[in-house]
Amino acid sequence: MPGDAIGDPMVVIGRIAGAFGVRGWVKAVSFTESRSNVFGYTPWVLRRDGAERLLKVLEGREHGGFVVVRLQGIDSREAAEALKGYEISVRRSQLPPAAPGEFYRVDLIGLRVVNLEGVEFGQIVDVMDTGANDVLVVQGDRERLVPFVQGAVVRSVSLAESRVVVDWDSEF
Repeated sequence: MPGDAIGDPMVVIGRIAGAFGVRGWVKAVSFTESRSNVFGYTPWVLRRDGAERLLKVLEGREHGGFVVVRLQGIDSREAAEALKGYEISVRRSQLPPAAPGEFYRVDLIGLRVVNLEGVEFGQIVDVMDTGANDVLVVQGDRERLVPFVQGAVVRSVSLAESRVVVDWDSEF
């Protein structure tokens, strides 16, 4: 099974929502910037409850707020329905480079966070989507939630130095 390769983490790009029709197509929620970009990443690593399946994308199209996809080896409604709830992941190396000033969430995980006064907050362990903006979950001497607002709060991100500098009070 495809485990996480050192230096090439898995990135969740969607979730299987259920079956679509009777011929094995699945309905999926795409987390990619353009919903249809999810079709360009193949194979998919489907993960749920510790189980993994590696499946090749054969074809797909947008359908309402979802995408519908035909996967290799999934030929019946029952087989498609069995995939409901699986996360769709791909290797980080399959994604295009981020635009200047933009970052994939997976690239932020593990970076050290320090404020303008030099106080070390800890490491980013998660990035939450709150709707208004992303929030960095930083674990150190305690957990801190720091808004990922570039310029106002996040002053710099250096992947090379594994560091994020923030304008954030250490008491928050």
